[in-house]
Amino acid sequence: MRPFLRAAFSQGEAWEAPAGSPEPGAQNERVVDSSWPADSPTRGDSLGAVGSSDVVLLLHGFPTSSYDWYKIWGGLTQRFHRVIALDFVGFGFSDKPRPHRYSIFEQASIVEGLMDHLGLLNQRVNLLSHDYGDTVAQELLHRSLEVLKPFIDHSPSTIKTHHPRLIQKVLKDGGLLSPIITRFSNYFFFARGLAAVFGPYTQPSEAEYWDMWTAVRTNDGNLVIDSILQYINQRKKYRDRWVGALESTSVPLHLIYGPLDPVNPSPEFLQLYRHVLPASTVSVLDDHISHYPQLEDPLGFLNAYLSFINSF
Repeated sequence: MRPFLRAAFSQGEAWEAPAGSPEPGAQNERVVDSSWPADSPTRGDSLGAVGSSDVVLLLHGFPTSSYDWYKIWGGLTQRFHRVIALDFVGFGFSDKPRPHRYSIFEQASIVEGLMDHLGLLNQRVNLLSHDYGDTVAQELLHRSLEVLKPFIDHSPSTIKTHHPRLIQKVLKDGGLLSPIITRFSNYFFFARGLAAVFGPYTQPSEAEYWDMWTAVRTNDGNLVIDSILQYINQRKKYRDRWVGALESTSVPLHLIYGPLDPVNPSPEFLQLYRHVLPASTVSVLDDHISHYPQLEDPLGFLNAYLSFINSF
């Protein structure tokens, strides 16, 4: 995969897949062609702006899905020739195998398989990622470095100020409580946990919470959450690989940040990010925006992203 032309992160350690692991794309990751109706924003591949050859690939966060991008989908299709989103394996409407060793490496391989399938593997692509997707983006950038040797990559969420929620800490450690918690998780438990990472004035509607929970619950996805959460341990283990990549890359980077984010708290996170990645540009949204800026302030988020893209 060639180096990506531009990469933008929204707040949001790698190990090689063991022998016998499925080939990229072996799991049923879901991507839909053509239009992506606003009333069913689950995953998509849309042709957009006439006269533009630019492609943007959207990588969603945990524990949600490509639904995360639906509020900015229309705006992106007005700027980019092609807008692509997928549900990672274990998320949304994709397969959720169990038992299974979920990893950032596997997800990156699936993205590469998808891009190959779409005939885009050797084309320059813009990456727009959030949370879990940040780390997948970092691994993709790292791989492009290994192929061409000009640079490496790492995601903001791997910088040391990342603060997982309490329930994430409990589940990722795989103790006796993990299977009990995942089996008995329900909509109210899910919505309450997710509400904590949205701002007080930018909470999802009840319909949006139900849409998100439906995507999680599809294919018994609640039963694999503890396995997916091993990505937190992977971030710690492979921090040097991914941070080193961002520090060394010549790919333009941009961070779109919500100051109220409890996962990457202000001002600590922003100060460290700017110290580690001084060449990256940053957009800070309104003070009441939290961890899901593309859903909480879609217009501000889209304007920040397009300003970055149009600066080249």
